[in-house]
Amino acid sequence: MALSAHAAAKVSKRNPRRIAARVLDIEGRALIAASKRVDASFERAVARVLACTGRVIVTGIGKSGLIGRKISATLASTGTPSLFVHPVECFHGDLGMLAKNDIILALSHSGETEEICKLMPVLKKLGLGVIAITGSAKSKLARHSDITLISAIEREACPFNITPTTSTTLALAIGDALAIALMLGRGFGKEDFARLHPGGSLGKILTMKVSDFMRTGKANPVLTEKATVRKAIEVMTATRMGAVSLTGKNGRLTGFFTDGDLRRRLADTPDIAARLVCDVMTKNPLCVTPADMAADAARIITERHIDNLPVVDSKGKPVGILDEQDLLEIFPLLRKDNADA
Repeated sequence: MALSAHAAAKVSKRNPRRIAARVLDIEGRALIAASKRVDASFERAVARVLACTGRVIVTGIGKSGLIGRKISATLASTGTPSLFVHPVECFHGDLGMLAKNDIILALSHSGETEEICKLMPVLKKLGLGVIAITGSAKSKLARHSDITLISAIEREACPFNITPTTSTTLALAIGDALAIALMLGRGFGKEDFARLHPGGSLGKILTMKVSDFMRTGKANPVLTEKATVRKAIEVMTATRMGAVSLTGKNGRLTGFFTDGDLRRRLADTPDIAARLVCDVMTKNPLCVTPADMAADAARIITERHIDNLPVVDSKGKPVGILDEQDLLEIFPLLRKDNADA
């Protein structure tokens, strides 16, 4: 719906870009301040959850409840079993969802939220440990908790200092920090992530094999090593591949010839087109099998700065070829790994 001229003028006077910059600055400074006051309480919280044989039961109400749902989802997806329960519903039967070996993660910025505070004594009677994320160390929630992670802020980003903005951003960030610390503490790796996210891009990348990407049949250029370079060029042109696999008498891979090889040889071998390809090919080239992981093949292509990779069967016979263009979705992940290393 288009803004009226009057409404547009009011928005312009309020300078949305300046408002956005102010909000981001307030919330950003709160995050930086929180990063400087991380203390032993965070270590104790991580150790307590790692020692827990049950689940992390996250609870909160209102905006804190919405943040709690996201934290619970992040914990579950990174190797820490978790469940969100609504504090009000706990008084109407949902306490039955809790087990004696669970641990509670309770969120309340004020630490005085009535529904949360009423729930704490009940949880204590059940023998459940409580970790709190709250803005006040002197609050009721903090006093009822075994470990308190402080999420204090100077002010909300709301101009009236009322709407939960900075406080919810900080609570979410603390939850993320907890989830990542637990993930690393459990040794939760990419393979585990792929197992829990089979439908996601990372899951696909880490479970797909070379056979899912390789080109076969007429799209896989193969010649005998006694063919001429001219013939090799014709085959590479016809298949639009920048390489061709070469075989010996037994049909096994003996070499690989690429357009890069051709360019490098042109200067010192003027009659290269008439030469046998076995004289200029790369002998005993790197290769992979259909059962190899596609991510491993992509890593070879990336690290060796090559465009194509031959695929051979158990007898060493070429059955396919990989082209870097087919593996583009994997490369960003590999580059990130290298950067992290």
